[in-house]
Amino acid sequence: MRPKARDAEFEDFVRRRRSHLLGTAAVLTAGDHHLAEDLVQGVLVRLYLAWGRATRRGGVDAYARRALVNAFIDHRRRPSVARETVTDTVPDRAAAAAPAAASFGAAEVDAELLAALKALPERMRAAVVLRHVADLSVEDAADALGCSPGTVKSQTARGLAKLRELLPQAAPIPAAPYEGDPT
Repeated sequence: MRPKARDAEFEDFVRRRRSHLLGTAAVLTAGDHHLAEDLVQGVLVRLYLAWGRATRRGGVDAYARRALVNAFIDHRRRPSVARETVTDTVPDRAAAAAPAAASFGAAEVDAELLAALKALPERMRAAVVLRHVADLSVEDAADALGCSPGTVKSQTARGLAKLRELLPQAAPIPAAPYEGDPT
C-alpha cells in the first residue's frame, strides 16, 4: 500500500472512530478522561504502526478495541503508576472527588455508575463495559479481552452482580423470560 493511501485510510478511521474509542476508554477508566485520552493516543500510535496487518485481517475496529483493552490492563499493572495525586498545598479538609460523567457517543454515563465501575477489578470492568456499554457480542468481547467466551460470560455476570450490590437503588434488570412463558 502506498504511504499516502495508507495515511488517508488511517486518517479516515481516526475521524470516524476516535470518539467511540475515547468513550469506551472513559468508561473503562471509570471516568478518568486524562487517562482515557492517553490510552486512546497510545492505541492510535500502535494502530498506525500495525495498519497493514490490521487492514489485511479486515478487523481494524476489533484490532483497535483489543489494543485499547490491553493498554488499559497494562497501564494498571505498571508498578510505576502512582495511585496518589500530588499537590503543592495540603487541603483544609478531605473531600471525595466525584468522577465527572463520561460521554459515550450520544449517551451520558452517570457519575455514580462510574464510581461503581471503578470498584470492579480491571478485567471484570472491561468485560462489563464491552458487553453492556460498547454492546459487543460475547465472541467479540472475548476476542478483545483475549479470553474464552465462557470467561466473558462469568466475568460479566459477576461484575453485574457486584454492580447490583453497589447500586441497590437502581432499577432492577429484568430476568429474561424462559421459553415456556406465554408473554
